[in-house]
Amino acid sequence: MTSHTWIIIAFTLYLMGMMGVGIWFFFRSHNLTDYYLGGRKLNKWVTAISAQASDMSGWLLLGLPGAAYVAGLADSLWIAVGLGVGTWLNWRYVALRLRHYTHMAGNAITIPDFFEHRFQDRTHVLRMVSALIILVFFLIYTASGFVAGAKLFNTVFGLSYQGALLLGVGVILTYTFLGGFMAVCWTDLFQGMLMLAAIVIVPALGIHRLGGVAPMHDALAAAGKAQMFNLLTYADGAKSVGVIALLSTLGWGLGYCGMPHILVRFMAIRRPGEVVQARRIAIVWVVMALTASLLVGCVGAAFVPGLADGERIFMEMVRVLFPPFLAGLLLSAILAAIMSTADSQLLVAASALSGDVYHALFRKKASDRELLWVSRGAVMLIAAVAYFMARDPDSSVFGLVSYAWAGFGAAFGPVILAALFVRRTTRAGALAGMLLGGATVILWKNFMGHTGLYELVPGFVAGALGVALVSFFGGDRNDATMAQFDRVMHHYTHHGHRDWTHEHDGDSAHA
Repeated sequence: MTSHTWIIIAFTLYLMGMMGVGIWFFFRSHNLTDYYLGGRKLNKWVTAISAQASDMSGWLLLGLPGAAYVAGLADSLWIAVGLGVGTWLNWRYVALRLRHYTHMAGNAITIPDFFEHRFQDRTHVLRMVSALIILVFFLIYTASGFVAGAKLFNTVFGLSYQGALLLGVGVILTYTFLGGFMAVCWTDLFQGMLMLAAIVIVPALGIHRLGGVAPMHDALAAAGKAQMFNLLTYADGAKSVGVIALLSTLGWGLGYCGMPHILVRFMAIRRPGEVVQARRIAIVWVVMALTASLLVGCVGAAFVPGLADGERIFMEMVRVLFPPFLAGLLLSAILAAIMSTADSQLLVAASALSGDVYHALFRKKASDRELLWVSRGAVMLIAAVAYFMARDPDSSVFGLVSYAWAGFGAAFGPVILAALFVRRTTRAGALAGMLLGGATVILWKNFMGHTGLYELVPGFVAGALGVALVSFFGGDRNDATMAQFDRVMHHYTHHGHRDWTHEHDGDSAHA
């Protein structure tokens, strides 16, 4: 058989496995809680790996190595540091509190649902605004996954960009449509382990083939990238990293506490007692994956110099280094990375459309079966819109991800932190934080991009100021929300990381 045939066989086996998971959970999703949160039954391994796999996406194997390939560690390392620190802080300070609060505040199953119950918003304004933000930025985020999938199939199979795009969308859509949250999370577990294995193996073998570290440095110098490993000077040595660039790259870490597709994993963990172990698993995975991803770009600049599109460096190294069948399996890791994020984004966006708009506002008495099929229809609709957004073959995975990441981080991050930690946060403050944060990202991206400052940084600051100022000076304080906060914090303080099994105690009994 030809090498192309072996690669096709490897991809086919992988895709059949993912489809099988979707079919398995299709027969086990009976209501919205099952479809969107898996009945809050995720174990520590699935929670940890699926959270991080859905976080990193095709960006881990395409965008970040591409940034390192072009500019060296001076840019990409600080992004990785910001992401690593942000991951740890999110797990350490948000995960357990959010699990407790969403359980006790109406047994909330989506982020808009949580905001409405946390601030006891009878007007549904918070739910509507947050659902709209999710739809807008997840369409951009999902489109980035589809672009990454199209680049993969275009490179591996020689398909046209449009044909490759249709194939990638079809695969992701099928198992997300069928299996919902549990299918997404269990496929993310397998995909996360495959991603980690691939991203570690490729740079290690690349260094070995180059003859070691010293010959690699010689090859980098010959390619005009002698400063590849300099932390404050770009690879070509032409200029150094400035304060604005450093703030922008480290600022990526601010986004974590506002990412709905990560936060829902915290909400879905089976027992609060598993949060600490899940955090340790997640941090080890993240540190290894980010380090190896940077090495792919740096080693690749010596191994395959002169690529016009740096985001293809992982694929090129795999094609050169490995025999066809193994290359097919490793290239499947890119598909794994893409699918592990795009499926989560589809599901969360669909939950905003079906659960937070259709169910909450228009069909409050809809049956579980009706809502389940409306949710599946929403998955198809959002996938179709994201497909049309991804049809430009010149789209940058890194650029799309950075925009969506900034939007969520600025619109939701300050509000999530205030909701979980600040007793006096008000409904008006939460609304102001969302609107100011999200609007600042859009305006900064379009009118202040020339400053070089990543839009997430001013967006997060604007969102935080909006929450704080309106909450403390707006006069919209609600004694009932503060009493609820006191009950949740009392429960959190006394139960902490211990497992508790009364799944309908406290406020959730009145959902």
